[in-house]
Amino acid sequence: MSTVIVGAGNAFRGDDGVGLVAARRLRQALSGDIRVLDKEGDFASLLDDWQGAEVVIVVDATSSGRVSGTIQRYDAHERALPSGFSRSSTHSFGVAEAIELARALGRLPARVVVFGIEGDDFTSGEGLSPDVDAAVDEVVKRVTAETADRG
Repeated sequence: MSTVIVGAGNAFRGDDGVGLVAARRLRQALSGDIRVLDKEGDFASLLDDWQGAEVVIVVDATSSGRVSGTIQRYDAHERALPSGFSRSSTHSFGVAEAIELARALGRLPARVVVFGIEGDDFTSGEGLSPDVDAAVDEVVKRVTAETADRG
């Protein structure tokens, strides 16, 4: 089974870089033929990145009004991502839009799971808020378990 993990974000917008940090940690934690990608910028290219994959797991920052560091898990086949999933996203074409475009074009992989980590500070600068950084470790555990269950 082909698995692709995508860490989405912007390393220079505070907590918006959480997906990129998660991707780095997952790259160290996982073995085998799982591809782990860092994605910044326009996420329309995700459709090409996950082409041929059976399982895609995405980690991105959210700004839904929940407590900083809150982890949300969505199965993209069960429902669309909530409209406020990444409302403060600095991406020109976000993860939610990429998923819905793939769905409309019939290019959504068989399984797409999105982990959203609630951010606190999306201002210019590097580094994560303490609660967000702590949540990355939990997401790494959850993603590792999901890939082990599917492997």
